[in-house]
Amino acid sequence: MPGVATLRAYKLAWLPHDIFAGFVLTTMLVPVGIAYAAASGVPGIYGLYATIVPLLAYALFGPSRILVLGPDSSLAAIILGVVLPLSGGDPARAVALASAMAVVSGALCILFGVARLGFVTELLSKPIRYGYMNGIALTVLISQLPKLFGFSIESDGPLRNLLAIGGAVVAGKTNWTSFAIGAATLVAILVLKRTPRIPGILIAVVAATLIVSIFDLSSRAGVAILGPLPQGLPAFSIPWLTYKDIVPILIGGGACAVVSFADTSVLSRVYAVRTGVATNPNQEMIGLGAANLATGFFQGFPVSSSSSRTPVAEASGARTQLTGVVGAVAVAVLLIAAPNLLQHLPSPALAAIVIASAIGLIEIDGLVRIYRMQPWEFWLSIVCFAGVAVLGVIPGIGLAIGIAVVEFLWDGWRPYSTVLGRAKGVEGYHDITRYPDADRIAGLVLFRWDAPLFFANAELFKERVLEAVAQSPTPVRWVVVAAEPVTSVDVTAADTLAELNDALHATGIELRFAELKDPVKDKLKRFGLFSELGEGSFFPTVGAAVSIYLKTHSVAWLESEDPRP
Repeated sequence: MPGVATLRAYKLAWLPHDIFAGFVLTTMLVPVGIAYAAASGVPGIYGLYATIVPLLAYALFGPSRILVLGPDSSLAAIILGVVLPLSGGDPARAVALASAMAVVSGALCILFGVARLGFVTELLSKPIRYGYMNGIALTVLISQLPKLFGFSIESDGPLRNLLAIGGAVVAGKTNWTSFAIGAATLVAILVLKRTPRIPGILIAVVAATLIVSIFDLSSRAGVAILGPLPQGLPAFSIPWLTYKDIVPILIGGGACAVVSFADTSVLSRVYAVRTGVATNPNQEMIGLGAANLATGFFQGFPVSSSSSRTPVAEASGARTQLTGVVGAVAVAVLLIAAPNLLQHLPSPALAAIVIASAIGLIEIDGLVRIYRMQPWEFWLSIVCFAGVAVLGVIPGIGLAIGIAVVEFLWDGWRPYSTVLGRAKGVEGYHDITRYPDADRIAGLVLFRWDAPLFFANAELFKERVLEAVAQSPTPVRWVVVAAEPVTSVDVTAADTLAELNDALHATGIELRFAELKDPVKDKLKRFGLFSELGEGSFFPTVGAAVSIYLKTHSVAWLESEDPRP
């Protein structure tokens, strides 16, 4: 386990830094944990449970020395989207549902990590990630506005919620005292955020809590507060579900796994560079999975790495995961010794914490850059954003994954291909559409295919080769596929190559390959195509194939010798 390895190599000089950073981190863990619990549709105390347990589990199984895990705004909308319609307003049932999602998320992460599938989240392109994260940010922000304004609404999707909020404000339901506290807290957090060394969230929340407590605004002005917390630590509990819960929990847990690991993998790589400690994406997935699995069995909910708390730990001098352990122990001591310390914490201030975090999730500059570089990918991002905003978080993320699959297949389905020739003054063989005056050899087609060959594009490959043959200015004797970009071949593609070979052979044309990678050759050998074509059909370079063709057919380049023997 990474935690044991770190403990064995631990240096005594690190201890004061880790302890100090742990106490500084605690000042953020408590208000943020409570706020994200409320945003996830469960009572605030469970946000502290979901803070303590993951930090301890990740300290043992996580490879990053500095990453901080816990409740996160990017997951809050997903959890709420599953919990709210199924719980029927029952807090105990909401907790069980959220805990079950954590178990599913943790199990999937561990399974994928053990199977060394830590790369899967990289299949979501940056525009798609921007789109769904912007959609999640909007959903989270809208969900917190009623608490900021001091009223409640029936939740019915982001856009309908926004209309309901506008209607409630126009109808005069706003509690202006609540709004003033929430807005002031939000402004303070956003302003103080510019100075990383100042604990802006702590200062803003303490100030709001003191004002509500001193002036008794809960009784006098109807400001909603957290109330007393139950004393004690989280107990082991198996989240029980009904049959109708299974599918939504599996989908929601899977969505949490994808989003949390996508965020964690990016953040862990950033801090791996900063700390000089290499991280393994598969072990990172196992560490994240262990944290989620543990919190799921101790009344928590899905967690992720934190892009706001991790910098606090780093700036405070954290050296190892002992910082997180100290933070977890400090929160546990608070729950045992002084659970009522936070009872006057106002709900509008908690909403402000979540809104500030949601604002931080919004990506504008990146979208502008993508629009300038490749507009169609920008519109993919907008579709993903609209999907989350209109359909809801779970269907929206499903749409994002579907678009990612279509984008991946589209790039491979219709790749670029061309015929090569020899351009004057340029070494090698080049695209004749870029070099219209390039020389070609009579009877030889040099064809390049810029993608793997698989079931989705094999037939197109065959069509384009035959099209290149038909468009050749001279009768064709050889087709040489410049196959360096072909990184893989599946069974369907191998069968299509055999069909192409038969079709060419029937017209007296021979099919050859150049620069085909050895792993791809190994596949062709297993599929039987290598022996069918013969070893003489494969050349190490395009130049070697050209040289053999020139010698075999007694033809030559128009002006000079072959540029690459």
